[in-house]
Amino acid sequence: MMSFTAAVADQRFVLEHVVKIDELANTDRFAAASADVVDAVLDGVADFAAGEWAPLNREGDTVGAKWTPDGVHMPATFIKAYKDYVEGGWGTIGVPEAFGGQGLPFAIQTAVLDTLGSANMGFALCPTLTVGAIEALIHHGTPEQQAQYLPHLATGAWTGTMNLTEPQAGSDVGALRATAKPLGDGTWSIKGTKIYISFGDHDMADNIVHLVLARTPDAPAGTRGISLFLVPKYRLNADGTPGDFNDVRVVSIEHKMGLHASPTCVLSFGDHDACIGELIGPEHGGMRAMFTMMNNARLNVGLQGVQVAEGATQKAVAYALERVQSARAGSPDKNPVRIVEHPDVRRMLLRMKAQTQAARALVYYAAGQVDRAGLGDAAAKNRLEVVTPLAKAHGTDIGNEVASLGVQVHGGMGYVEETGAAQYFRDARITPIYEGTNGIQAADLVGRKLGLENGAAFAALVADMRAEAQHPQLVALIDAVDAIAHRLATADADDKLAASYPFLTMTSVATCGWLLEREGRHATGDETFAQMKRASVAFYLDQIVPEALGLKAAATAKADVLYAVPAEAFAA
Repeated sequence: MMSFTAAVADQRFVLEHVVKIDELANTDRFAAASADVVDAVLDGVADFAAGEWAPLNREGDTVGAKWTPDGVHMPATFIKAYKDYVEGGWGTIGVPEAFGGQGLPFAIQTAVLDTLGSANMGFALCPTLTVGAIEALIHHGTPEQQAQYLPHLATGAWTGTMNLTEPQAGSDVGALRATAKPLGDGTWSIKGTKIYISFGDHDMADNIVHLVLARTPDAPAGTRGISLFLVPKYRLNADGTPGDFNDVRVVSIEHKMGLHASPTCVLSFGDHDACIGELIGPEHGGMRAMFTMMNNARLNVGLQGVQVAEGATQKAVAYALERVQSARAGSPDKNPVRIVEHPDVRRMLLRMKAQTQAARALVYYAAGQVDRAGLGDAAAKNRLEVVTPLAKAHGTDIGNEVASLGVQVHGGMGYVEETGAAQYFRDARITPIYEGTNGIQAADLVGRKLGLENGAAFAALVADMRAEAQHPQLVALIDAVDAIAHRLATADADDKLAASYPFLTMTSVATCGWLLEREGRHATGDETFAQMKRASVAFYLDQIVPEALGLKAAATAKADVLYAVPAEAFAA
């Protein structure tokens, strides 16, 4: 069985040259992020993930979470590994010290989750969701709520969830029907059903803190009438410890294509009218609080694309280095060789490496903007707004492409479950769907982000790319993105949305190319790493960037052809 090795060298390289972690370490807030601390964190979580989480990846897929009438049960091995995660302090990395964390940059926390998820993506979804709950409480919780919940969420002793989706309210959040009625003592009675709740129930933590969107009495229709509530699985005793069950029941878990280690729950709140919640933020302020969670989660889902791409690439490389088949074409030696020697396998492997490194650069770059925005940098806040849909959508598109290539490298054995290559493909497929589909990310880019600051925010990204770009194909792509952006600024709604996805891909590839070209200029030091980095960058700029230029026709086409036939004609 392939042994997992965290991509520490690339993580450290991206943190240095893309995130520019030394700049963050020179601020008072992130002074603890010295080079030796960063190295210790990256190396420490690499050892932990390789030793404890990676060996459970297969069991998570084949055994996974199990529903019972008394709740969801995880494999015993997962319970131990999660306890070790908590005791190791890996959940505390990016949480402010005031709330029991280590106060390190979000970019370092991103690297930690990168390693954990590359080792075991389904398992890592648990702490990923907890990060979103922590963010919501830091920004919108009362001091009392923060004191009661954040220290436990920070360590991971308690886990967090996001409860948005209902059977009739998927992407249309404003259609939700869950209710919250005041009880007269500052608490609320919560009632309703939520679906697709990742790690909505399990037996690895002492408590689960559900953040639930619901409507209060006489609330306005649509999204304006939504409020956010804190609903623990177990109510807290006077001393802050988990106490009575809070009438939150797991009705079922979904039977899914992948991510079997992550229980995706249907939760019922208040079946016996005994579910008590607390308001987070102001009444009817739920959407603002939700987007605090959602924006964080979108970056972390983009990071899942990196995780699955890294895992799939490592498995494919290991197989290609072992599998012997056929002589190399054109060689006078007719002996069979390892398949890594064949040109098309090399093409696939190099594409996997280049795309994985591109996605890592993009998502880590966004994480660095989170840290700078938190320091009060207005330009970074705007840049984060622009690159978030790119990181989420393109990161997950890359994850799917690379996982699919991983199956292809394995040939027929990739389609057979015993090799484990198919697991990455199955696990990856949800990532373009949840936390806002990639189509929604594209619509956000053209509908909101192009016009941010009257277009100045997007123009600033283009200007920064132009200032550094040298490869002629990259320069051409940046010019095309700029021209299409100006065209879309005055296009009607249908034309904007019809062009949105190819435009998002073009913009994402341009951004990745810009960051990778920068990395290529710094590719020195360890020669093996530097050789691979230079080759990946060259492949990306020479082959993937020109592919994105080919999307120009789609990004400039009008919507007319999409509506040239009646809806029923699609069934013809």
